[in-house]
Amino acid sequence: MILTRLEKFRQAIYDCLGKAKDAVFELMDAVLTSPSIPSFVSLSQSPVFRRQWSSIYAALHDSRPPRRKLMKLLVQEVATDEQPFLAGDHSFWARPKMQYLN
Repeated sequence: MILTRLEKFRQAIYDCLGKAKDAVFELMDAVLTSPSIPSFVSLSQSPVFRRQWSSIYAALHDSRPPRRKLMKLLVQEVATDEQPFLAGDHSFWARPKMQYLN
């Protein structure tokens, strides 16, 4: 059931991406699965990004996804009664090693 929900969510995001959606979607996967991102070239070397490195620039230039629609899809996935706070960290500071609980 969880896998089906994830597949539907990913398909909805993919459908919103417009031009160059395949490259943008793979780029998103590369960003989400990379431990660090020092450059676009490093993203292009990710196993989930199956295209040439130059297609990153073309995809970012060509894709103009509807921000409001994407935000609505993301917020729907956050199960809460309160206003969600979504943030991204773009700093270059080293992260402490995360301790995961089993």
